[in-house]
This record gives sequence, C-alpha cells and structure tokens, in this order.
Amino acid sequence: MTILVAPDSFKGTYSAAEVAAAIAAGIHDGGGAATQLPVADGGEGTFDALCRSLRASPVSVDVVNSWGEPLQAILGLAPDGTAVVEVAQASGLSAVRTTPQDAMSASTYGTGLLIAAAVNLGAKTILVAAGGSATTDGGAGAVRAIAENGGLGDAGLTVLSDVTTTFEDAARVFGPQKGADPGTIVLLEERLRRLADSLPRDPSGVPRTGAAGGLSGGLWAHFDADLVSGSDAVLDAAGFDSLLLNAEAVVVGEGRLDSQTGEGKIISAILDRVRQSGRAIPVVAVVGSVHKDLGSYADNFAHVVIATDTAEMRAAGRAIASL
Repeated sequence: MTILVAPDSFKGTYSAAEVAAAIAAGIHDGGGAATQLPVADGGEGTFDALCRSLRASPVSVDVVNSWGEPLQAILGLAPDGTAVVEVAQASGLSAVRTTPQDAMSASTYGTGLLIAAAVNLGAKTILVAAGGSATTDGGAGAVRAIAENGGLGDAGLTVLSDVTTTFEDAARVFGPQKGADPGTIVLLEERLRRLADSLPRDPSGVPRTGAAGGLSGGLWAHFDADLVSGSDAVLDAAGFDSLLLNAEAVVVGEGRLDSQTGEGKIISAILDRVRQSGRAIPVVAVVGSVHKDLGSYADNFAHVVIATDTAEMRAAGRAIASL
C-alpha cells in the first residue's frame, strides 16, 4: 500500500517536514510504503515547501525588519529563474527585533529589499509567500524599496496567500494579531483607505488584496502582481496530482483541525484534488487537536487521529498502514 503523506506544519511545534517524516516512519514500521510531501498554504512553511519542490538554493540578503533594524534574510533561487520570497523573514511577527512591536509603524520595506535582490539576481518570476506579517502598510514600504532599487524590470510577481480578505478589511481582520488595539485599527483602516485612493488602481473589494496587511494589494496595484491560492501553488509546484495517481491513501495534517480548515487551507485544497481525481481515495487526518465546532467537516476523512508529538505521529503512521 502506497500512502501519500502530505501534512502542513503543526504551527509553533513541528515543521511539515518533521510531521511527514514521523508519520512515514510509522507507515514503514507497519509494512507500508510512504511518499513524503510536506506542504503549506502560503503561510508558515511555504518557503521551505516551495524551495524543496523547485530545487531553489538559499541566498542570504541584508535587509531590515518591520521597524528598520538590520537583519539577514534568505530568499530561494531556482535553476529556472524562479525566486521564492517569504514576507515573514523580513516583515514578520517572528523576525528578529529589539524594537517594541508597533502595528502603526511596521513597514514592508524589508520585503521590498528581498524582492529587489531577487530581481538583481536575475529572477524572472518571484513568488511571494504572504503569511506571518507584522505589517498593515498596504505594501507602501515594499513598493518604495523596489522603486529605490531599480524596479522589477521584466520580472513578474505572484503573491501566495491562504486568505481572501480584501484590502480595506486588512486592518480589521488581522490588526489585533499584530498588536493593534481598537483605536489603532481605526487609524490603520483610514490609512489604507487613503492609500487605496492614491494607488494606480484601487484594490478595494478585490479578493486576496488584504494579505500581509495589504501588501498583496499594493503589489497588485503597482506591479500587476498575480494573487493566487498558496495551497494550490504549493501543490502544483510539488506535482501533487501526479503523486496522487500512485497513492492508495492520503494523510493530511495540521496542528488544529477546526471549522476554518475548510476555508482556503491546505487540507481543503487536498480534499478538493482527491475528489477531482474521481477515485475513492481515503484521506486520514493526523492533527494535534480537534475543535468541538468541526461538525460535518469531519465526514471528509476516513479517520481523524490526534497526535501531539513525533512518537504519537509515528504510532499514527503504524495504525494507518494497517487500515
């Protein structure tokens, strides 16, 4: 029995690669064959997943964090001229900083420096993973950094995101997780409205333009960036559909299975592709926890297994091999 093991990360605890390796080891223990395919949806883990699939080499770049402090970030450069840039590395909540987190002053300038570096390295297509940002500047900082460093030339931008939030809603939806209190959210919303009015084209109402605090909308307005599903981009780059042809079962995973899993997340994208295959392929979910509001979404899975560490993930793999 060949099983395709395609988990997302268990955010904050285990990377997608660690989860896949543990489950696959258990499948092998149980006498099964496993193909490991760590995945992501535009947020945490997307950079690693894409670099793995595209055979992209790491390139270190001197940039700044969201508050202007210098740091080194890494972009991926693939042999075919595709570059992978992760917003979280330069403009993320988890980026190294000594400055207190301040949602109002946080800028995407560092992400713009990463994009400009990719252009200067000869990239023709730049994939921007938009998850994990600390910013709500509508991409103003990134646009300024790109312009100051010579523009995009003939390179094209594609922004990968797991959210469909619009530009004008970015502050309301994501501001609280970036440290913005209600008063600051009002100020951020007004700033985004003013910015939208000044852009070459208005991103208001356009799905996905609110990703990374409106960065995606700014790149769309200035550079005609494509805004796409991070899940589908990762699955396409990894050749998921081809791997599915030889699979008799699929294992998915994430830290918490809840009602939002079906709203643009990688598990939802995988379930869609399994359905589109026309084959009755069982899908097993190995997750850190299950929220009580999961409801009928649980019906999408042959089994749901809770595993909170790698030993339990390996045990889950053994059990799956015997199904």
